[in-house]
Amino acid sequence: MITPAVTPRGRTSNGTIATPGGSLRTYTLYAPRSLPKGRPVPLLVALHGGLGSGLQFEQNSGFDALAEANRFIVVYPNGTPIRSGQSNRLVWNGGGCCSVAEQSQENVNDVGFISALITKLEGQYDIDKARVYATGHSNGAILAERLACEISDQIVAIGVQAGDLMINSCPASHPVSVLEIHGTADQNIPVNGGMGSRSLTQTDFPPPVDALKTFAERDGCHSTSTTSTDPSNPAVHFENWQSCKSGTTVEWVKVTGANHAWMGHPGSRGSELLVGKPYMGFDSSAAIWSFLSAHHRR
Repeated sequence: MITPAVTPRGRTSNGTIATPGGSLRTYTLYAPRSLPKGRPVPLLVALHGGLGSGLQFEQNSGFDALAEANRFIVVYPNGTPIRSGQSNRLVWNGGGCCSVAEQSQENVNDVGFISALITKLEGQYDIDKARVYATGHSNGAILAERLACEISDQIVAIGVQAGDLMINSCPASHPVSVLEIHGTADQNIPVNGGMGSRSLTQTDFPPPVDALKTFAERDGCHSTSTTSTDPSNPAVHFENWQSCKSGTTVEWVKVTGANHAWMGHPGSRGSELLVGKPYMGFDSSAAIWSFLSAHHRR
């Protein structure tokens, strides 16, 4: 169980970091007032969606309020502008998506950026390396799934909404627990794959469940999944791959009738034009932190 969100009373700061390729990248960080002294704390890397920003995701997700209540640090990195000078319309290189950042275009080294950022923050704060997590929405979720493959030595677990795996292989030196939340009415990244009617990139996405199967196979989970429904909300359906040899968990949550918008939190007028009005019957942020906080590297 997690502590319910409370009013954030900590400190928000902006930072920059030089990446391995020499480019200068930016991020926003929230450190709660409630952080314990003399005890390592978890770190959550929160990745905005395509055409979003770190500030937008901070305001939209409610992770600061959960961080205050549950005593963890959350950092919101910024992606690459789709056009020069547009600091609030940013994208990530998740492999086959998205926009100018992706492999077939500028091939931005976002994996290197996030890896370097984690290392920097571990040097600045008392971070528990056994509890470093990533979350993300849409394009940010796609990057989080790539991170689970390519820097699994740093990332312990990921919890995302509306993600997919857009790289050709998923090498991993360490097992990673994975939670993927998806709305059945998502027309940006359809729950069954393909090109959605509201797709911003005209990408033909593979079925998101294929990513879960990849992670489950990699972690040595039972090949047959089990399904269930939330008794308190029949719109929420679970699919789990269990008995993982590594002690990890792979879980898919499908929410009937939910679209692409971040669930459980009001969106801006601009974001609703792109992804629709958020489904408010399920809180993605709380579900993700509940999942992530239950996992640590042994």
